This record gives sequence, structure tokens and C-alpha cells, in this order.
Amino acid sequence: MQKSNNRKLKILLIAEQCNPDWSSVPFVGYNFFKEINQIADVTLVTHARNQPDFENKGYDNIVYISESNAIKQYYQSVASLAMKGQVNWPLYHLLSYPIYAEFDHQVYQAFKQQVLQGQYDIVHAITPMMPRYPYKIIKACQKKNIPFLLGPINGGIPFPAGFEETAKKENASLNFLRALGRYLIPGYVETYKKATHIFSGSTYTLNLVQKLFAIPDERISLLHENGIENDFLMEVERSQTSDRPINLLFVGRLVPYKCADVVIEAIGKLESSLQNRVKLSIVGDGYEKGNLEKMVQDLHLESQVNFAGWIPQQETFNYYRQADVFCFPSIREFGGAVVIEAMACGLPCIVVDYGGIGEYVTEEAGFKIEPRSREYLVEQMKEKIKILVEDQKLRTQMSANSFERAKEFIWSNKAIKMHEVYESALASSNTVSDSSNESNQLTSKEFHTA
Repeated sequence: MQKSNNRKLKILLIAEQCNPDWSSVPFVGYNFFKEINQIADVTLVTHARNQPDFENKGYDNIVYISESNAIKQYYQSVASLAMKGQVNWPLYHLLSYPIYAEFDHQVYQAFKQQVLQGQYDIVHAITPMMPRYPYKIIKACQKKNIPFLLGPINGGIPFPAGFEETAKKENASLNFLRALGRYLIPGYVETYKKATHIFSGSTYTLNLVQKLFAIPDERISLLHENGIENDFLMEVERSQTSDRPINLLFVGRLVPYKCADVVIEAIGKLESSLQNRVKLSIVGDGYEKGNLEKMVQDLHLESQVNFAGWIPQQETFNYYRQADVFCFPSIREFGGAVVIEAMACGLPCIVVDYGGIGEYVTEEAGFKIEPRSREYLVEQMKEKIKILVEDQKLRTQMSANSFERAKEFIWSNKAIKMHEVYESALASSNTVSDSSNESNQLTSKEFHTA
């Protein structure tokens, strides 16, 4: 399809998880939709579960896909089996495939004719982001030579060596089910091998997908999935009084791999003069909270550690702005949006150099710790906290660098980069179509001449 210079690209945006009021992947899907919708003619197709939260947003270009009664009942069974208490994520994702498969099939049935009729310039499947499911609509895209884009996908990251106990708590022994799905789920391999372009949310996932499916460099690119609103960027004036408490902050679910316990233990190892200078706020909730509270009591850190629990996002922003240092030693983080939020408020970040968060934080904006072992992580966390508590000048400089780094993750800028790939993919598609037409014309002339 040839794009006219005076019209916007027509995009079919598939985002099964897309919600303006939820967190994590649904919120990422929404932000991409919101920003791409500003620069292209977008039709969003998403699950009907998201409709109530879109009703007051003023969009009239959304198609909602409802699930059958049988799938509703099936989901209840999956939830009762895999999501009570400590969530068994590998089992949940395996059992959830029929739920996604129904959505995927309904999208194909609803839009295949429109795609075959050339009503869209680009078809882009954004969510789910975990690289574990196929997209049936790619069949229609191939028949009409419509570019099909995928991602940003992210995940597949194993637990680092030295954290076997944490991996056990997270049921990592069942992660082999992800690899099994590549061979058992119809259309999975085809989706990745035949996608026009794939966005990857981390370097690890990019390399993994390239290796698994022999994807050439020009068909895959790095685009971190998390972003930040432009008006959320805020340079905070923090007191320079040398004797005031230094506020440390952890934000995230209280589950083993997020390693809030590492921050608590690191504070417990500080010499008393430094320990008395720090205050840690832990924002979030989860089944590990009781164990963490007991650790605080055992280490006699009740005066240093405050559990804020789960709070609305706007209140979380207030914690970012009141903090001095962000401590987030998660050892298996795919996205880590909280790190970008912390940087947007000018917080030096102490993170693990593994997965997505190790790519967000530069050496000038914070410290990155190699995940050699839990003991090493605790010791290094203690040392980095000590440095930032004692060195006010470094803390101030890292704060400024962190704020500047966060600007690179503004949602509107990410959408522009994505749109540039759309245009490139469409141009390449048109070139292929033109070449094919010329070849067909030549064959016809040769036939008549003969």
C-alpha cells in the first residue's frame, strides 16, 4: 500500500493488555497507544475487561473483544489453582494460553478481511509483552504484504547464578514450560520468524530472540518498553543540611526476587553512626511482607525502616520526591518502571546490573551491582549506601545525571521512534511490492512474446 504524504499512517494496534488505570504491562500498553494515537490514525483492539476504565477517556477508536462464558469459567479455575497465596507464575502462564488463544482467534476473525482489503498500513501487536504467544493475524498481513510489527517484547531472563534459593521460592524449576511452548503452540515460531520487525525491551531478550529464530539485525531493535510522562519529570530541590537523615526508598512488590530484604540487611550492617542517619521507606505489598517485618525487628531497625504498604501511584510520587536514594536490588527484572520513575525525580539509583534495569541506570546516574551472590549483593549495597550518605557532592551530581537520563524515556519520544520504524517498514514493503509487480509484468510480456 502506498502512503499519501498528506495523511497519517493507518495502524491496527493489538494490545490485549491495555488499561489507563492499571499498572505494569496494561499501563505500558496504554501509554504506547495514547502517544501513537497522537501521530497516527490508530484502531486499538483490546480485551473487553479494559472497557470500563476507557469509558471516560474520550476515545472512539477502540474495539473490545469479549471472552466466552466457557473461558470466563476456565479463568476462574486457573486463578484458583495458580494465583492463590504465592502466585505460581510459570504454571499460570502455561494454563492461561487458552484464554489468550481465544482472544487472538477473535481478533483474526474480526480484522482479517480489513487487513486483506488493505485498510491498514501497519499491524502492530504490543501486548502481551512476554515472548510466549503467537499472533494469527500475521497470516493476513503476509497475504497482503502488510508490515507486521511485534513488541517491545521482554522476558526470558533466567535467575542469575548464586541465587538458587530465591529461584526456588519463585518456582523457577517450572520455567522450562516456556521453552516447551515454542514447540507446542501453533504459529509461535512462525510469528517470530516472519514478523517484519521486532522491538525488544532488553538486550538480553534481543539476543535470545535473534538466536532462537535466526532474526537478522535489521529486523530487530532495542526499545525499552517503560517510559515516563513529560510532566512527571521534576527536579527536586533537596536540603543540603549535612546532619539531616538521608531517605532511602524501595518501591515494588514484596516478593523474593525483588530483594527488599537485601536493602534491610545492608542497613543492618552499617556502622551505628551511619545507620542512625538513614531512613528507609518500603512502598509496596506482597506475601513477603511478614518476613521482612520480622527481619526489621530482629535487626532492631524499627526506627530506620517504615512499611508504607500499597498506595496509589500519585502518593508514590510523593515518596520519590522526598527521597534521596533509590535502592532496588531486584535480581530478575524485565522492565522495572519504578527505576525510571525514580530517575525522573532525580534519585541516584542502586540497582543490580542484570536485565532491563541494568540498562536504564548509567554509571553517572547511580551504582550497578553485579549479581554474584546474595552475600555479595548485601555487602555491595551496604558500601554504595555508605558512599552516597557520606558524599553529598556525589549524591547531588548523580541526582542531576539521573534526571537527565530519565528524559530519554519520555513516552512521546518513544512513540516517535516507533513511528519511524513504521515508516521504514512500510517503505520496504512498498519496494518489495513494486519489485513483485515489475516481475509479474515482465513475465507476462515474455509469455506474450513467446
